[in-house]
Order: sequence, then C-alpha cells, then structure tokens
Amino acid sequence: MGYQSFKRALKVDSDNFVSSSFKQQLSMDSDPPFRQTYKTLFEDTNTIENLVIAVEECELPLIDLNRLSHREPAEKRESCKAEIARASQEWGFFQVINHGISRDLLEKMRQEQVKVFKQPFHNKTKEDKFPAGSYRWGTPTATCLRQLSWSEAFHIPMTDILAGGSGSFNTTLSSTMEQFAATVAGLAQKLAEILAEKLGHKSTFFRENCLPSTCYLRMNRYPPCPIPVEVFGLMPHTDSDFLTILHQDQVGGLQLVKDGKWIAVKPNPEALIINVGDLFQAWSNDVYKSVQHRVMTNPSVERFSTAYFLCPSYDTVIHQNCTTKPSLYRKFSFIEFRQQVQEDVQKLGHKVGLPRFLLRSH
Repeated sequence: MGYQSFKRALKVDSDNFVSSSFKQQLSMDSDPPFRQTYKTLFEDTNTIENLVIAVEECELPLIDLNRLSHREPAEKRESCKAEIARASQEWGFFQVINHGISRDLLEKMRQEQVKVFKQPFHNKTKEDKFPAGSYRWGTPTATCLRQLSWSEAFHIPMTDILAGGSGSFNTTLSSTMEQFAATVAGLAQKLAEILAEKLGHKSTFFRENCLPSTCYLRMNRYPPCPIPVEVFGLMPHTDSDFLTILHQDQVGGLQLVKDGKWIAVKPNPEALIINVGDLFQAWSNDVYKSVQHRVMTNPSVERFSTAYFLCPSYDTVIHQNCTTKPSLYRKFSFIEFRQQVQEDVQKLGHKVGLPRFLLRSH
C-alpha cells in the first residue's frame, strides 16, 4: 500500500470509530497481545486523542556513495562528503544509494525477518529459541495510548551476530544477519568519519569507541492496527546513538520533523536511510541535528524494517568537537545519558534527552 492509499485508509470519522467499535476491537486477538496486555489504556477513553497525520510526503536528500570511490576525482569525493554533512545539518536525515549492500541481500534479510516474526508469540518470547532478552514489544511504561508503540522488535547485539551468537535462530537467518550487519557496520563507520572530517577532525574516535560489543541490530515489525488514528507504531523520539542506518520496506509510515512540521518519508527501494543520533548532535556541538521521528500505524498492512545503531561503550565520554562556538553541553558519559533517559521514561512516560545535559548558561 502506497502513502496515498495509506492516507485514504485513515480517512475515517474517528469519533464514530471509537464509540462504535472500541469494545469489538478489544475483544479481538492479536499477536503480540496488545489489547489484552494494555487493556486499561484502551478502556481509559479520557486519554484517547487522535494523532495528527502528516499531509505532505517528501523525499529525503539522496546521496550516491559511488562518488566516494578513490577512482573518482578528488572534487567529486569532496562534493559527496559536503552533501552528507549538509544533509546532517539541515535535515538530520538523508538516504544513500550504491551503499555496498546488494538488493538480493536486503530482500533476503527482509524475508528471513518476516519468518521470525511469523512465529507464534509464545515462541518469540522463549529464551531457549532466541537470545535472552532480545524480544521486545509494546511500551511497558506507557500510561496512555499516545505512549504505546504498536510494534515488536528483536534487539540483537553485534557480538551475538558476528560471533555466531545468533545460532539460536535458524542457520539462514544467522548467516544473512551476519552479512548484513558486517556491511552496514562498515558503512556507519565510514559516514561517521566523514562527518567528523567535515568538522575539522581526522578522528579515530568512532573506531576506538563504537565496537561490535556496543552496537546492535534491531529488526522491527509494525502489525496492522485497528485504531491507527490513536496509536503510534513507534512514538515520537530521537535516537540515543551516533548514527542509525535503516532499511525499510515500501509500506511507508516513517515521519520526521522538518522546519517545525511533521512530514512523511517517501520510501525508496534502492536506498538506505541514515539519521543522526543524540550523541552526534552533542559531539558536534549542535552542528548536526538529531531530529524527532516516529512511525505511524497502518490499518491493513504490516511494515518491516531493520535498523543498525552505532553506539559507543558505556564509559565513553561525549564532549564537543566543534570549536567554532562555546560548548553547549557539559561532558557526559554514555551510561549517564542512558540512565537519565531511562529515569525520564519511567517518571514521565517519554524521553527528554539532550536538554538534560545543556550547560546552565544555555
């Protein structure tokens, strides 16, 4: 289903929808069991609000990474790097083609991912079938429907993938994940180094601190949602890492904030999506932007995506590496940042993030 079909599917009288079908929807089974587990949220009609659906669909800046080849003239390579930096400043998001991951591998990754999520719920939660603690779904801390994410995911550390630790999955998935993860990890390192270079640093920071033991892959599934005007697939947030690399299918649903308004990202079957995380915004002293984004639900079609997160070790200290203006943030370790995020989510139901680490003068 394309974005226009998605918008038409959501053109409902939401007030009538809530009043006439809410009990019926609650009585239906689902996998994962959202309705049963979060029943009190659905019954609290005082907290039900319609979500604002983006009316504009945009294509992200598209960058051809072939221009980074050493066979290309120096001016072409520098032009490509400048585009990467500019998109990271102006959008916080961009997409890349000729990224080094074959279409066949991306499709195979998707097929194997679908097989995993098609397992019954009780199989997905079994520790003897999947790496312990890797399966997650919904939002355990949600206090209202707006905080509930209608999605499920497997979070898999890179060490489990690259060292064969994903052997509890079937062999085909294990080898496919290993090929995908190794390639995308190299791409993330390359892009991080380019962004550091455009700040004036020939930095080895990312290779020294963002190791397989700290980075991870996340396979996502967004099931069809019977109440798409009330529940997010993934609630608005920024990523708590340096860079995220996303491969998504063609269903659509990813949205981000640009110039103060939400826009929908048009899927591109040839491209991977890159976005800047909170740590890179702080490390760049706000030169690069970690932008709020979300995933909308779809009433009839499920959506799949796979994301790679470039993260440092917990004791890595984040300090600004752009000296063109005074530091905006105090120095902080990644573990401090994670603990503050978790504390805010527990207390407030949502992440606060970087504003917690601003220097008092700002």
